[in-house]
Amino acid sequence: MPARPELSLRLPNSPGSLASVCRELAAERIQIHALSLDASGMLRLIVDNHVRAIAVLKERHRSLLTRDVIVITGVGTDALAAAFGLVAGAGVNVEYAYVGAGESMGVAVLGVDDAQRAAAAAGV
Repeated sequence: MPARPELSLRLPNSPGSLASVCRELAAERIQIHALSLDASGMLRLIVDNHVRAIAVLKERHRSLLTRDVIVITGVGTDALAAAFGLVAGAGVNVEYAYVGAGESMGVAVLGVDDAQRAAAAAGV
């Protein structure tokens, strides 16, 4: 599947907020593939089982949103430049991007205004 669901939730600016979410997911053996937390407290996650993660977070009364994003695996600077160029060539705006790293490969996440069109353009 070229576009994947991203989970977004706002965290309070307090010690332990991020650790709490990570513990909740870890307790259910949900793996985080990429994570972004900005200064406003917006946490964005790509996980291995988004359906289970949504259920777990909602059970714990967390308000969250989902959005389709583009996930590109095995990324390096050349691959990112090529993917961003293809997405731009299709007229799709990249609203934000972040990178996660695994043991064997990196993962880039692109929040775009049209995930399906961007995925087709980037060939993912």
